[in-house]
Amino acid sequence: MTKPYYRDLGGLTFESTIHAQGAWNEHEQHMAPASGLLTHVIDGEFAKPGLRISRLSFEIYGIIHAGQFSVRTQVLRPGRTIELVQADMICGDRVAISARAWLLATSDTADISAIEDAPMQPLAAAAEWNGMSPWPGGYIESLEFRTLGEPRPGARQTWLRSQHPLVDIGDVSPLAHLVRLADTANGLSGREHPDRLLYPNVDLQIHVHRLPQGEWLGIDGVQQYGPDGVGLTSSILNDELGPFARTEQILTLRRR
Repeated sequence: MTKPYYRDLGGLTFESTIHAQGAWNEHEQHMAPASGLLTHVIDGEFAKPGLRISRLSFEIYGIIHAGQFSVRTQVLRPGRTIELVQADMICGDRVAISARAWLLATSDTADISAIEDAPMQPLAAAAEWNGMSPWPGGYIESLEFRTLGEPRPGARQTWLRSQHPLVDIGDVSPLAHLVRLADTANGLSGREHPDRLLYPNVDLQIHVHRLPQGEWLGIDGVQQYGPDGVGLTSSILNDELGPFARTEQILTLRRR
């Protein structure tokens, strides 16, 4: 089997592999697979018939250290139709990421379904692309990229996938499978070369209006910089059926 991003050691304890390695430091995990792992834990701990994840909010408290870590879960707001839950990634003696998810009751609204976001061009229209090569780390190396149209600094449409399993034990939901790619939007939409500017995000917010499917994630992203050292990356997420979510990432801008 292809090497996974994480090994499940049991009891909500995991170990990252080289495929989860971050781009800013060799000894850290990339936020993208870490967010997928936390989504996977939330799926496993809180899944109920008739409820689904509608929003994921990840707060990043600092370096996400590579290696062994644990996950702690809790219900913040119990309910039959609306529930708020939390999963914390604990590296050593501190919380590295807190993930909160709103679970909402599902119902049949197919007759009034309406999406305003424009879909990306299909995967077949995209060209192979290796433009993420300036970014180091095992996570970026684990991905396959295809680009659409004529990108410019600060805006890009990209299809991407990974054929490595997220964890070595158990099934992963289609949502967790694609969430583990979503944080890549910040690098894909960069306005400046990472040799000149650091722009790590301190959060990741994902609002999911339709559960996705498939292995390819389409990211239609833009990146904006304010005048005082703060930026924002905003993206529309697509699967091969069209848009299914929106994301926001707030950035701290640091000149090299």
